[in-house]
Amino acid sequence: MKRILFSIFSAITLSAALVACGSNVKLDDVPVENRTATSVAPAGGASSTAVAPVEIAGANTAAGGPVGVAKIIYFDYDSYVIKPEFQSVVEAHAKYLAANKARKLAIEGHTDERGGREYNLALGQKRAEAVRRALGLLGVTDAQVEAVSFGKEKPAVSGSTEDAYAKNRRAEFNYR
Repeated sequence: MKRILFSIFSAITLSAALVACGSNVKLDDVPVENRTATSVAPAGGASSTAVAPVEIAGANTAAGGPVGVAKIIYFDYDSYVIKPEFQSVVEAHAKYLAANKARKLAIEGHTDERGGREYNLALGQKRAEAVRRALGLLGVTDAQVEAVSFGKEKPAVSGSTEDAYAKNRRAEFNYR
């Protein structure tokens, strides 16, 4: 009898622990893109020459997004709620993306250094997803926007002060 009760108790404890460790943040759906500028030698050992970048006259000056609009949204500690003071920033980016349907945007979620790696990756993803959803509500298509989390891995400011923490709790707009 004791063995049966111990087995049942163990199964319930294990189930509770697994449920408590679960997260509904989808970190596996983030596509990975190789952005390194590596060159590949041609087959047969032939030497290759470097290709110079081409400057196009009259290129789009707003290639990095709307001109004169902030590209960073800051968040409160342990929060992924967009503050009202950043609503105009989200609206300006939504307007730009609606007018430029071919443009794509990566929203990069970041956190301060407090907390564990996995927790911060999940929080950074929630911040990026919150901005992505806000853009979607303003008419931006899902195909134009992707949400990516860097957690605490890419701080904007180093240090362990409240000012440094505040600068690192952010979502950045990165146009491609």
